[in-house]
Formats: sequence, structure tokens, C-alpha cells
Amino acid sequence: MSEAAPNPEAAAWRRRALLLAPLAAAGLGGAGFYAMLRGLGTGDYDPRGVPSALIGKAPPDFSLPPLEGTGLPGLSAADLRTGKPMLVNFFASWCVPCVIEHPQLMRLAREGVAIMGIAYKDKPVDSLGFLKQRGTPYARLGVDQPGRVAIDWGLYGVPETYLLDKGGIIRWRMAGPVTEEILAQQVTPLLRRYA
Repeated sequence: MSEAAPNPEAAAWRRRALLLAPLAAAGLGGAGFYAMLRGLGTGDYDPRGVPSALIGKAPPDFSLPPLEGTGLPGLSAADLRTGKPMLVNFFASWCVPCVIEHPQLMRLAREGVAIMGIAYKDKPVDSLGFLKQRGTPYARLGVDQPGRVAIDWGLYGVPETYLLDKGGIIRWRMAGPVTEEILAQQVTPLLRRYA
């Protein structure tokens, strides 16, 4: 019995399929990862919404010195119990997304929302320059140059913003910049709710 002669077209197709298989797998994996990040399929996944262990709790105890040159007092846990809702915002001059969210913070401050600032792992002169150039939305401002307070808060990076209710309990957290959309859809309704 003689063996059938190999089909050159079929052999070429198999070689192409073997070469393209890793590319197809990588493409599918990339598409799946993109869909996960964009919330496609689940409808509710948001990588910025990483849960915080502090939601529903009072902030950890801390006391931070003021940023010299601003005329603002420093910040401590006791300053967060004022009887009205407020935001606590971690920022740094080297943080590009902090520039994106700054106009929204300035708007909130003009509307009378109390915003407490924490300058995270930043040189004081750079933090001061950042605020002099863009304006200061903060009622109080503490300097966390070593980043120890940020660790206690579970900070992932800057910017990061927490909303506290009038009893000083953390009710919401945003890891990433507060954009106009987030301001309208989340921050403003939450400030009304916890007032």
C-alpha cells in the first residue's frame, strides 16, 4: 500500500495556522482585558472603584503639619468631625491626573464644599508652587511627605478622594481624578445625600 502524497496547500495552511495561533490568543486576551477594564460584559466593573476597608468607618487617627506658605492650618483626624459632609483629597504636584481634577475641586470649594487636602510624598516647595499656580481649594492642608498617613488610609496612588458624612464617617472613595462626569454623577448626589 502506498502513502498518499502530502498536499502542499494543506501543509502551508497548517504552518500559517501555527504561526497565527499565538497572535490570535494574544489578541483575544487583550480584547478580554480591555473589555474588563471598560466594564463590558459585567456592566459594573470599575478599576477605579477598588473597595476601601475604610468605607463605613471613621478615618484612622493622624495629625499632619501645615504646608508652610499657604496660611492654612494643618490637618488631623479631629478636624474631620465638623458636623457637615466634606472631601479629603490626596494630591501631589508631580501627579498629572491631579491637574485634571483640580478645576472640579476649585468649583466645589467655590460652592462651599469643605475640602481637606493632604500633600502626598511631595516636596513642600513643589506643593506650594502647584497650589499658587492653580489655586487652593482646601480649607485645611496637611503634609504627608513620608506617606505614612496615606498607608493608614489604604491609598493606591494620587489623586484619591474620600467623602465623609456629617458624622465624620467615610462613605465613598475615588481612586483617580474627580472628572466633571464623576462630579455630576457621584460626588454632587452623595454630598446632598449625606448633608
